[in-house]
Amino acid sequence: MRRSIVLLVALLTLQLVGCQKGETTAKEQYSAYLFAYFTGNSGDEEAIRFALSDDGYNYKALNDNKPIISSSDISLTGGVRDPHILRSEDGKTFYMVVTDMVSDRGWDSNRGIVLLKSNDLVNWTSSTIHFPTRFAGQEELKRVWAPQTIYDAEAKKYLIYFSTQYSGGPDIIHYLYANDDFTDVLDEPTPLSVPRNGTSCLDGAIIPFGGEFHMFYKTEGSGNGIKKAVTKSLTSGEWQEWDDYKQCTNHAVEGSCVFKLIGGQKYILMYDVYMNGSYQFCESEDLSNFRVVDDAISMNFHPRHGTVMPITKDEAERLKNHF
Repeated sequence: MRRSIVLLVALLTLQLVGCQKGETTAKEQYSAYLFAYFTGNSGDEEAIRFALSDDGYNYKALNDNKPIISSSDISLTGGVRDPHILRSEDGKTFYMVVTDMVSDRGWDSNRGIVLLKSNDLVNWTSSTIHFPTRFAGQEELKRVWAPQTIYDAEAKKYLIYFSTQYSGGPDIIHYLYANDDFTDVLDEPTPLSVPRNGTSCLDGAIIPFGGEFHMFYKTEGSGNGIKKAVTKSLTSGEWQEWDDYKQCTNHAVEGSCVFKLIGGQKYILMYDVYMNGSYQFCESEDLSNFRVVDDAISMNFHPRHGTVMPITKDEAERLKNHF
């Protein structure tokens, strides 16, 4: 009996140490933030740039705020915009998707996106998806904007979503699944979410929260703001639209990104206040009610539509040393 008690105590002790070690590892796993963004509408402003932050509020540009990769090397148009960066489910690979576009050619001039992959955040391989040559029935396609990627656990594949506009219609968010190598897509574009009022829906940003998926998106035609829709399944569930706008400004906004702060319950919603040249950060614990935290934010650069991803100390040091 005594031996059984001793073994039980030892087992509980090991479990407690294991839990504490696991908690410590989880807390220490990520300690910084990587911000991928672009800066403007001309020249090399339409290119991917990186910045780092230790706290999610204060960011410093890497590489002297110059591109971390040449747009002409990865795109068909010579320019890229709206970078979205994602860590893979196994934690070892990173994916970026960007709009393949040079805005000087017109807002209805681009027809594709770029997929990028890296194992170290420094060296990237890329492939282009040009819709008119990749898919049939694209004669009326005007533009493809602001792609993002999320892992679909039901399909066990990475889902790439973006907005498209065809002649005579509004911008609608569509999706495709990427192949296992993240070098191509597997199917035809399919609508992901169509607003009830039939107006434009673009710049989607999806984050899991409370067992559901919350998508923040820009509306046009009924106010240039950010609304939210929620679903339990990315492709087979109904998206429930919220009526209120989520931005904390009266100015027109676009390019939202939502990310969770490390080691807490706070989330940041950030977006491009594009008409007055500013960028706003808002904070929330429930992804429904937001408050402005601009006074806590600092950046030594001016970003346009970008995204933030948590990274480890080693990854941050690697980026600093290379750029």
